[in-house]
Amino acid sequence: MSLIPQNLQAITSTIVATAQDVGRAPQSVQLLAVSKTFGPEAVLEAVQAGQRAFGENYLQEGVDKIKALQAAGAPALEWHFIGPIQSNKTRPIAEHFDWVHTVEREKIAQRLSEQRPEGMAPLQICLQVNISGEASKSGVAPDELAALAHKVAALPNLTLRGLMAIPEPAEDFAQQRAAFAQLRVLYEQLRADGLALDTLSMGMSADMRAAIVEGATIVRVGSAIFGSRNYNKA
Repeated sequence: MSLIPQNLQAITSTIVATAQDVGRAPQSVQLLAVSKTFGPEAVLEAVQAGQRAFGENYLQEGVDKIKALQAAGAPALEWHFIGPIQSNKTRPIAEHFDWVHTVEREKIAQRLSEQRPEGMAPLQICLQVNISGEASKSGVAPDELAALAHKVAALPNLTLRGLMAIPEPAEDFAQQRAAFAQLRVLYEQLRADGLALDTLSMGMSADMRAAIVEGATIVRVGSAIFGSRNYNKA
């Protein structure tokens, strides 16, 4: 028997309780179910339990899943691309996804803008920030963020919504909060500079509570919903 419905309920309860603890409206935090490596049947179970927003890291797997869910007659779903973006892979992202969380270069944003099909709503964009300065992590450097944000905000067919980060893992709650606070400060600086941002995509299964305390509006949760991943299938 699948635990997906129970897991979704448990995560939602944690989001509600954490938001209320810091005086936030629970509905100000959206749960993004990260379904990478899990098949359409797992996504469909989550849909049947009421989940509507899903995140995918791998382009072809994500596109195949989007098509499979449409073919299965699923209700309208919101698909977020949250993986690294190669410049030669922007067209399928622009054609199939509603959100992209991992824009870190102007060239990628320009391609997404040019390749967004006519008649589709603007692609909702978050800029990925390398908040911990890790050499292995993607993301724009904090001191280069403002220039990139203003360039992306001016592009047609895109709507710049906010920032995303994957901080260095930390066990300590205070350390988790400190990293997310850095992203929130950058977000607030951009808003003060005239950009109409409303989204902080931060926090995953292990550090979701700290992210919500620091103002996350989207938390990206995978394994706590779907279970352990088998990367050999990806």
